[in-house]
Amino acid sequence: MVSETRLVGEFFRLVQISSPSKRERHVADYLKAKLTGMGLKVEEDEAGFEIGGDTGNLIARFPGNGGPAIVFCAHMDTVQPGEGIIPVLQDGIITSQGATVLGGDDKAGISAILEAIQVIKEQNLAHPEIVIVFTVAEEGGLRGAQAVDVDSFGAEFAFCLDAGGPVGSVVNRGPAQNQLRASIYGRAAHAGICPEEGVSAIQIAAEAIMRTKLGRVDSETTANIGLISGGKATNIIPDCVELEGEARSLTDAKLAAQTEHMIETLQQVARKRGGRAEVSVQAVYPAINLAEDAPVIALTIKAAQAIGVEPQVIRTGGGSDANVLNGRGLPTANLGIGMEKVHSTDEFIRVADLINLTRLLLAIVKLA
Repeated sequence: MVSETRLVGEFFRLVQISSPSKRERHVADYLKAKLTGMGLKVEEDEAGFEIGGDTGNLIARFPGNGGPAIVFCAHMDTVQPGEGIIPVLQDGIITSQGATVLGGDDKAGISAILEAIQVIKEQNLAHPEIVIVFTVAEEGGLRGAQAVDVDSFGAEFAFCLDAGGPVGSVVNRGPAQNQLRASIYGRAAHAGICPEEGVSAIQIAAEAIMRTKLGRVDSETTANIGLISGGKATNIIPDCVELEGEARSLTDAKLAAQTEHMIETLQQVARKRGGRAEVSVQAVYPAINLAEDAPVIALTIKAAQAIGVEPQVIRTGGGSDANVLNGRGLPTANLGIGMEKVHSTDEFIRVADLINLTRLLLAIVKLA
Protein backbone atom coordinates (compact mmCIF):
# COMPACT_ATOMS: atom_id res chain seq x y z
CA MET A 1 0.00 0.00 0.00
CA VAL A 2 1.09 3.55 -0.70
CA SER A 3 2.01 5.34 2.52
CA GLU A 4 0.40 8.79 2.46
CA THR A 5 2.47 9.95 5.42
CA ARG A 6 5.74 8.87 3.84
CA LEU A 7 4.82 10.21 0.41
CA VAL A 8 3.75 13.64 1.62
CA GLY A 9 6.73 13.84 3.97
CA GLU A 10 9.09 13.09 1.08
CA PHE A 11 7.45 15.72 -1.08
CA PHE A 12 7.77 18.29 1.69
CA ARG A 13 11.47 17.49 2.13
CA LEU A 14 12.20 17.73 -1.59
CA VAL A 15 10.48 21.05 -2.24
CA GLN A 16 12.38 22.64 0.64
CA ILE A 17 15.71 21.83 -1.04
CA SER A 18 16.38 24.71 -3.44
CA SER A 19 17.25 23.53 -6.94
CA PRO A 20 17.05 26.22 -9.63
CA SER A 21 18.24 25.21 -13.09
CA LYS A 22 21.97 24.45 -13.20
CA ARG A 23 22.15 24.57 -9.38
CA GLU A 24 20.65 21.22 -8.45
CA ARG A 25 23.64 19.97 -6.43
CA HIS A 26 21.92 19.79 -3.02
CA VAL A 27 18.82 17.94 -4.20
CA ALA A 28 20.95 15.60 -6.31
CA ASP A 29 23.11 14.71 -3.31
CA TYR A 30 19.97 14.05 -1.26
CA LEU A 31 18.51 11.82 -3.97
CA LYS A 32 21.78 9.96 -4.45
CA ALA A 33 21.83 9.07 -0.77
CA LYS A 34 18.14 8.18 -0.81
CA LEU A 35 18.37 5.87 -3.81
CA THR A 36 21.59 4.25 -2.65
CA GLY A 37 20.01 3.61 0.73
CA MET A 38 17.16 1.84 -1.07
CA GLY A 39 19.69 -0.50 -2.67
CA LEU A 40 19.79 1.03 -6.14
CA LYS A 41 22.94 1.63 -8.14
CA VAL A 42 23.23 5.36 -8.88
CA GLU A 43 25.43 7.15 -11.40
CA GLU A 44 25.82 10.81 -12.29
CA ASP A 45 26.66 11.75 -15.85
CA GLU A 46 28.63 14.71 -17.22
CA ALA A 47 25.66 16.90 -18.11
CA GLY A 48 26.56 19.49 -15.48
CA PHE A 49 29.98 20.01 -16.98
CA GLU A 50 28.57 20.14 -20.51
CA ILE A 51 25.92 22.79 -19.77
CA GLY A 52 27.78 24.90 -17.23
CA GLY A 53 25.86 23.66 -14.21
CA ASP A 54 26.96 22.17 -10.91
CA THR A 55 25.22 18.79 -11.29
CA GLY A 56 24.75 16.00 -13.81
CA ASN A 57 21.73 13.84 -14.47
CA LEU A 58 21.19 10.99 -12.02
CA ILE A 59 20.68 7.51 -13.49
CA ALA A 60 19.57 4.82 -11.04
CA ARG A 61 18.87 1.16 -11.79
CA PHE A 62 16.54 -1.15 -9.89
CA PRO A 63 17.21 -4.69 -11.19
CA GLY A 64 14.11 -6.68 -12.08
CA ASN A 65 12.75 -10.11 -12.73
CA GLY A 66 13.21 -10.15 -16.50
CA GLY A 67 11.86 -8.44 -19.60
CA PRO A 68 12.88 -5.12 -21.14
CA ALA A 69 13.57 -2.26 -18.78
CA ILE A 70 11.13 0.62 -18.30
CA VAL A 71 12.21 4.18 -17.61
CA PHE A 72 10.69 6.69 -15.20
CA CYS A 73 11.92 10.25 -15.73
CA ALA A 74 11.45 13.49 -13.75
CA HIS A 75 13.49 16.67 -13.47
CA MET A 76 15.19 18.03 -10.38
CA ASP A 77 15.18 21.76 -11.16
CA THR A 78 12.43 24.28 -10.48
CA VAL A 79 11.59 27.72 -11.83
CA GLN A 80 12.03 30.91 -9.87
CA PRO A 81 10.96 32.13 -7.38
CA GLY A 82 11.87 28.70 -6.04
CA GLU A 83 14.25 29.23 -3.14
CA GLY A 84 13.13 29.13 0.46
CA ILE A 85 9.94 27.23 -0.36
CA ILE A 86 7.71 26.56 2.65
CA PRO A 87 5.01 23.99 1.80
CA VAL A 88 1.62 24.18 3.48
CA LEU A 89 -0.95 21.37 3.71
CA GLN A 90 -4.56 22.35 4.24
CA ASP A 91 -7.71 20.36 3.45
CA GLY A 92 -5.79 17.85 1.35
CA ILE A 93 -4.15 20.50 -0.83
CA ILE A 94 -0.45 21.41 -0.76
CA THR A 95 0.59 24.97 -1.62
CA SER A 96 3.54 27.20 -0.86
CA GLN A 97 3.22 30.02 1.63
CA GLY A 98 2.66 32.29 -1.35
CA ALA A 99 6.01 34.00 -1.95
CA THR A 100 7.42 31.18 -4.09
CA VAL A 101 6.35 28.46 -6.45
CA LEU A 102 5.60 25.13 -4.79
CA GLY A 103 8.03 23.07 -6.84
CA GLY A 104 5.59 20.26 -7.59
CA ASP A 105 6.93 20.71 -11.11
CA ASP A 106 8.64 18.31 -10.92
CA LYS A 107 9.25 17.17 -7.35
CA ALA A 108 5.79 15.64 -7.28
CA GLY A 109 7.02 13.29 -10.00
CA ILE A 110 10.20 12.51 -8.08
CA SER A 111 8.25 11.82 -4.88
CA ALA A 112 5.90 9.40 -6.62
CA ILE A 113 8.80 7.50 -8.17
CA LEU A 114 10.54 7.16 -4.80
CA GLU A 115 7.37 5.97 -3.10
CA ALA A 116 6.66 3.45 -5.86
CA ILE A 117 10.12 1.92 -5.41
CA GLN A 118 9.56 1.74 -1.65
CA VAL A 119 6.26 -0.10 -2.14
CA ILE A 120 7.76 -2.54 -4.65
CA LYS A 121 10.54 -3.41 -2.22
CA GLU A 122 8.27 -3.70 0.81
CA GLN A 123 5.77 -5.97 -0.96
CA ASN A 124 8.41 -7.83 -2.96
CA LEU A 125 6.46 -7.17 -6.16
CA ALA A 126 7.63 -8.70 -9.42
CA HIS A 127 8.86 -6.04 -11.83
CA PRO A 128 11.07 -5.49 -14.86
CA GLU A 129 14.29 -3.54 -14.45
CA ILE A 130 13.38 0.04 -13.64
CA VAL A 131 15.68 2.82 -14.81
CA ILE A 132 15.16 6.09 -12.95
CA VAL A 133 16.33 9.28 -14.66
CA PHE A 134 16.39 12.51 -12.70
CA THR A 135 17.44 15.29 -15.05
CA VAL A 136 18.89 18.75 -14.59
CA ALA A 137 18.05 22.03 -16.34
CA GLU A 138 14.73 20.92 -17.79
CA GLU A 139 13.33 24.37 -17.14
CA GLY A 140 16.39 25.86 -18.82
CA GLY A 141 15.65 24.34 -22.23
CA LEU A 142 15.65 20.57 -21.59
CA ARG A 143 19.44 20.80 -21.38
CA GLY A 144 19.95 17.84 -19.08
CA ALA A 145 17.86 15.42 -21.12
CA GLN A 146 19.82 16.33 -24.23
CA ALA A 147 22.93 14.90 -22.57
CA VAL A 148 21.33 11.59 -21.53
CA ASP A 149 22.63 8.38 -23.11
CA VAL A 150 19.26 6.85 -24.04
CA ASP A 151 20.82 3.81 -25.70
CA SER A 152 22.31 2.68 -22.39
CA PHE A 153 18.89 2.09 -20.83
CA GLY A 154 17.99 -1.07 -22.73
CA ALA A 155 14.35 0.02 -22.61
CA GLU A 156 11.47 -0.24 -25.09
CA PHE A 157 9.64 2.80 -23.74
CA ALA A 158 9.67 5.40 -20.99
CA PHE A 159 7.36 7.48 -18.83
CA CYS A 160 8.03 11.12 -18.08
CA LEU A 161 6.19 12.47 -15.01
CA ASP A 162 5.89 16.11 -15.99
CA ALA A 163 2.57 17.00 -17.62
CA GLY A 164 -0.26 19.12 -16.36
CA GLY A 165 -3.68 17.55 -16.29
CA PRO A 166 -5.25 14.97 -14.01
CA VAL A 167 -3.65 11.67 -13.09
CA GLY A 168 -4.65 9.26 -15.85
CA SER A 169 -4.04 11.75 -18.65
CA VAL A 170 -1.16 11.04 -21.01
CA VAL A 171 0.41 13.26 -23.66
CA ASN A 172 0.85 11.65 -27.07
CA ARG A 173 1.44 14.84 -29.06
CA GLY A 174 3.61 17.81 -28.18
CA PRO A 175 5.21 20.53 -30.31
CA ALA A 176 8.70 20.98 -31.61
CA GLN A 177 10.24 24.35 -30.78
CA ASN A 178 12.58 26.69 -32.60
CA GLN A 179 14.26 29.54 -30.78
CA LEU A 180 14.98 32.74 -32.70
CA ARG A 181 17.52 35.43 -31.85
CA ALA A 182 17.62 38.61 -33.90
CA SER A 183 20.00 41.57 -33.96
CA ILE A 184 18.39 44.55 -35.67
CA TYR A 185 20.75 47.29 -36.82
CA GLY A 186 19.87 50.87 -37.66
CA ARG A 187 22.02 54.01 -37.61
CA ALA A 188 22.75 56.21 -34.60
CA ALA A 189 22.17 59.96 -34.66
CA HIS A 190 21.44 62.76 -32.21
CA ALA A 191 17.73 62.58 -31.47
CA GLY A 192 17.38 66.35 -30.94
CA ILE A 193 19.79 67.82 -33.50
CA CYS A 194 19.65 65.50 -36.52
CA PRO A 195 17.12 62.70 -36.00
CA GLU A 196 16.55 62.46 -39.77
CA GLU A 197 20.09 61.13 -40.16
CA GLY A 198 19.34 58.15 -37.93
CA VAL A 199 17.59 54.84 -38.50
CA SER A 200 15.85 53.65 -35.38
CA ALA A 201 16.37 49.98 -34.66
CA ILE A 202 13.53 50.23 -32.14
CA GLN A 203 11.11 51.43 -34.83
CA ILE A 204 12.22 48.60 -37.09
CA ALA A 205 11.62 46.11 -34.30
CA ALA A 206 8.24 47.61 -33.41
CA GLU A 207 6.95 47.51 -36.98
CA ALA A 208 8.28 44.01 -37.57
CA ILE A 209 6.66 42.71 -34.40
CA MET A 210 3.34 44.27 -35.34
CA ARG A 211 3.48 42.60 -38.75
CA THR A 212 4.45 39.17 -37.40
CA LYS A 213 1.84 36.50 -36.71
CA LEU A 214 2.21 35.83 -32.99
CA GLY A 215 0.24 34.11 -30.25
CA ARG A 216 -1.94 31.21 -31.40
CA VAL A 217 -1.20 31.10 -35.10
CA ASP A 218 -3.43 28.07 -35.73
CA SER A 219 -4.66 25.02 -33.84
CA GLU A 220 -1.18 23.44 -33.94
CA THR A 221 1.16 26.43 -33.95
CA THR A 222 2.14 29.23 -31.56
CA ALA A 223 4.76 31.96 -31.67
CA ASN A 224 6.07 34.65 -29.36
CA ILE A 225 8.60 37.45 -29.07
CA GLY A 226 9.48 37.33 -25.41
CA LEU A 227 12.58 39.47 -24.90
CA ILE A 228 13.68 42.80 -26.33
CA SER A 229 16.59 45.03 -25.35
CA GLY A 230 18.52 47.89 -26.88
CA GLY A 231 19.19 51.59 -27.00
CA LYS A 232 21.73 53.71 -25.14
CA ALA A 233 20.05 56.99 -24.19
CA THR A 234 16.89 58.95 -24.90
CA ASN A 235 18.83 61.48 -27.00
CA ILE A 236 20.37 58.87 -29.32
CA ILE A 237 18.54 57.23 -32.20
CA PRO A 238 19.06 53.54 -31.27
CA ASP A 239 21.29 51.67 -33.70
CA CYS A 240 20.83 48.16 -32.31
CA VAL A 241 18.05 46.11 -30.75
CA GLU A 242 18.19 42.46 -29.66
CA LEU A 243 15.08 40.25 -29.85
CA GLU A 244 14.47 36.71 -28.63
CA GLY A 245 11.44 34.67 -29.54
CA GLU A 246 10.18 31.22 -30.35
CA ALA A 247 7.91 29.23 -32.62
CA ARG A 248 6.24 25.92 -31.76
CA SER A 249 4.13 23.52 -33.75
CA LEU A 250 2.87 19.97 -33.64
CA THR A 251 3.63 19.76 -37.37
CA ASP A 252 7.17 20.15 -38.71
CA ALA A 253 6.05 21.84 -41.93
CA LYS A 254 4.05 24.44 -40.02
CA LEU A 255 6.98 25.08 -37.68
CA ALA A 256 9.25 25.67 -40.66
CA ALA A 257 6.72 28.01 -42.27
CA GLN A 258 6.19 30.05 -39.11
CA THR A 259 9.92 30.31 -38.48
CA GLU A 260 10.54 31.49 -42.04
CA HIS A 261 7.70 34.02 -41.75
CA MET A 262 9.26 35.51 -38.62
CA ILE A 263 12.70 35.75 -40.23
CA GLU A 264 11.41 37.26 -43.47
CA THR A 265 9.26 39.83 -41.68
CA LEU A 266 12.18 41.07 -39.59
CA GLN A 267 14.47 41.29 -42.60
CA GLN A 268 11.94 42.90 -44.93
CA VAL A 269 11.01 45.64 -42.48
CA ALA A 270 14.68 46.29 -41.69
CA ARG A 271 15.53 46.68 -45.38
CA LYS A 272 12.54 48.94 -45.98
CA ARG A 273 13.63 51.30 -43.23
CA GLY A 274 17.29 51.33 -44.22
CA GLY A 275 18.60 48.92 -41.61
CA ARG A 276 19.33 45.22 -41.49
CA ALA A 277 18.37 42.20 -39.39
CA GLU A 278 20.54 39.21 -38.58
CA VAL A 279 18.51 36.24 -37.35
CA SER A 280 19.71 32.91 -35.99
CA VAL A 281 17.52 29.87 -35.37
CA GLN A 282 18.13 26.99 -32.99
CA ALA A 283 16.03 23.83 -32.89
CA VAL A 284 15.38 23.40 -29.15
CA TYR A 285 13.56 20.07 -29.18
CA PRO A 286 11.61 17.79 -31.55
CA ALA A 287 7.90 17.06 -31.52
CA ILE A 288 6.14 14.17 -29.81
CA ASN A 289 3.93 12.22 -32.19
CA LEU A 290 2.79 8.93 -30.68
CA ALA A 291 -0.19 7.02 -32.02
CA GLU A 292 -2.99 6.46 -29.53
CA ASP A 293 -2.44 2.72 -29.88
CA ALA A 294 1.34 2.95 -29.40
CA PRO A 295 2.41 0.43 -26.73
CA VAL A 296 3.50 3.10 -24.24
CA ILE A 297 0.16 4.94 -24.56
CA ALA A 298 -1.91 1.75 -24.49
CA LEU A 299 -0.09 0.61 -21.35
CA THR A 300 -0.79 3.92 -19.62
CA ILE A 301 -4.48 3.70 -20.48
CA LYS A 302 -4.71 0.16 -19.08
CA ALA A 303 -2.86 1.22 -15.91
CA ALA A 304 -5.24 4.15 -15.37
CA GLN A 305 -8.23 1.88 -15.79
CA ALA A 306 -6.71 -0.62 -13.37
CA ILE A 307 -6.61 1.96 -10.56
CA GLY A 308 -10.05 3.38 -11.33
CA VAL A 309 -9.14 6.74 -12.84
CA GLU A 310 -10.33 7.98 -16.22
CA PRO A 311 -7.66 7.73 -18.93
CA GLN A 312 -7.33 10.70 -21.29
CA VAL A 313 -5.03 10.95 -24.29
CA ILE A 314 -4.18 14.61 -24.74
CA ARG A 315 -1.89 16.93 -26.62
CA THR A 316 0.07 19.83 -25.17
CA GLY A 317 1.62 23.09 -26.26
CA GLY A 318 4.54 22.73 -23.86
CA GLY A 319 7.85 20.94 -24.05
CA SER A 320 9.35 18.42 -21.64
CA ASP A 321 12.12 15.85 -21.37
CA ALA A 322 9.71 13.51 -23.16
CA ASN A 323 10.30 15.50 -26.36
CA VAL A 324 14.02 14.80 -26.19
CA LEU A 325 13.64 11.11 -25.32
CA ASN A 326 11.14 10.58 -28.14
CA GLY A 327 13.46 12.40 -30.49
CA ARG A 328 16.24 10.00 -29.52
CA GLY A 329 14.07 7.04 -30.53
CA LEU A 330 12.73 6.04 -27.10
CA PRO A 331 8.90 6.18 -27.15
CA THR A 332 8.05 8.23 -24.09
CA ALA A 333 4.65 9.06 -22.65
CA ASN A 334 4.39 12.24 -20.60
CA LEU A 335 2.03 11.56 -17.69
CA GLY A 336 -0.37 14.07 -16.17
CA ILE A 337 0.55 14.33 -12.51
CA GLY A 338 -2.18 16.58 -11.14
CA MET A 339 -0.08 19.70 -10.59
CA GLU A 340 -1.94 22.95 -11.19
CA LYS A 341 -1.04 26.61 -11.78
CA VAL A 342 2.62 25.66 -12.23
CA HIS A 343 5.26 28.35 -12.74
CA SER A 344 3.32 30.67 -10.47
CA THR A 345 3.13 31.40 -6.75
CA ASP A 346 -0.42 29.98 -6.83
CA GLU A 347 0.86 26.48 -7.70
CA PHE A 348 -0.73 23.58 -5.84
CA ILE A 349 -1.22 19.82 -5.88
CA ARG A 350 -3.70 17.58 -4.11
CA VAL A 351 -2.50 14.81 -1.82
CA ALA A 352 -5.00 12.51 -3.53
CA ASP A 353 -3.24 13.13 -6.85
CA LEU A 354 0.17 12.32 -5.37
CA ILE A 355 -1.26 9.04 -4.10
CA ASN A 356 -2.98 8.19 -7.38
CA LEU A 357 0.15 9.05 -9.34
CA THR A 358 2.10 6.55 -7.26
CA ARG A 359 -0.64 3.96 -7.73
CA LEU A 360 -0.49 4.59 -11.49
CA LEU A 361 3.26 3.92 -11.55
CA LEU A 362 2.76 0.68 -9.62
CA ALA A 363 0.07 -0.39 -12.09
CA ILE A 364 2.39 0.41 -15.01
CA VAL A 365 5.11 -1.71 -13.40
CA LYS A 366 2.72 -4.59 -12.87
CA LEU A 367 1.38 -4.50 -16.43
CA ALA A 368 4.85 -4.09 -17.93
